[in-house]
Amino acid sequence: MADKPRDPLTYRAAGVDLEARQRVVQRYREVAKRAGRPEVLGGIGPFAGLFALGAKYHDPVLVATTDTVGTKGKLAALLGPSTGLRTGRYEGLGHDIVNHCVNDAFTTGAEPLFFMDTIVSADLSDDAKVALVKGVADACAALGVALLGGETADMPGVYVPGGFDLIGFVVGVVEREAVIDGSRIAAGDLLFGLPSNGLHTNGYSLARQALGIGVDAGSAEADRRRLERFEPELGETLAEALLRSHRCYLPELRPALSVIKGMAHITGGGFEENVPRMLPEGPSAGSGQRLGARLDKRAWPVPPIFPFIQRAGSIADAEMYRVFNMGLGMVFAVAPSDADHVRALVPEALPVGEVVSARGRGQRVEWAT
Repeated sequence: MADKPRDPLTYRAAGVDLEARQRVVQRYREVAKRAGRPEVLGGIGPFAGLFALGAKYHDPVLVATTDTVGTKGKLAALLGPSTGLRTGRYEGLGHDIVNHCVNDAFTTGAEPLFFMDTIVSADLSDDAKVALVKGVADACAALGVALLGGETADMPGVYVPGGFDLIGFVVGVVEREAVIDGSRIAAGDLLFGLPSNGLHTNGYSLARQALGIGVDAGSAEADRRRLERFEPELGETLAEALLRSHRCYLPELRPALSVIKGMAHITGGGFEENVPRMLPEGPSAGSGQRLGARLDKRAWPVPPIFPFIQRAGSIADAEMYRVFNMGLGMVFAVAPSDADHVRALVPEALPVGEVVSARGRGQRVEWAT
């Protein structure tokens, strides 16, 4: 007996709807209009975005960086109804990815010029995709950054149902003579920091494990109730504490760029990985000494979400400071003679430590006792 003929296979049946993608791209064009700059040539839709630097710069250096919101998106997806959509949560992730990438680029002193995003998922709804791009566009507009374009990829079989990622890419520019690369940092320089408002966009895999949220596919409803429950210790719901958008430090620090010698954005890897990245790799040019950083944990307030996570997961102090920002989102170095000037320009800046001579290979963080 002959096999029954199969119905013709289509891309839609395989999980990718080309017509839906065209509809959502048109919606992207509308929300992206709010994030433009005069240097942009064309708009959303061509195969590549065009941005004209013009004659504004004398010796421009382009700066580029990319990152992802990671598993923070899993928490946002848990909070919606059955579709996984709560527009405000998804828009917040758009702010996260822009602010994270801009902070990274800004550590060089660069002005961010344009941003591009990529959304990858198995079955994310069109409304959720548009909400993500709207958040990206709003964050770009707030910082004067052009949203130059992006990509949406449907990848069933690679991403699990309900899973997605939001990836960002930013390009900035800085005059070569104004590049901040840490080469002028010397022993005795002071370290200042700016507070974070929570986890920002890092450490969510550990936080979710500690809190038992988003780790069991069959517990979505229980996870949602836990996230939306008011926690007296936090003064808010767990969802509000965990999903607060990543802070951008460009507006506060831009006025002080001329006296800042180095900046470290405290993201994945916490203090041990990120603070050394702003220090010279070898002996400093000024003294010939290898340098490290001494930080004082008592110098800044730790938001309550961190001890909440720590107790829930019985996490050691060292691991907390190695994974999370612990309430300090940006650290920067200045000469002692510029300290008062920095305090006047950046009132929120806190003195958190100093640059010290280091034994061995240098570029290490030690903690004041």
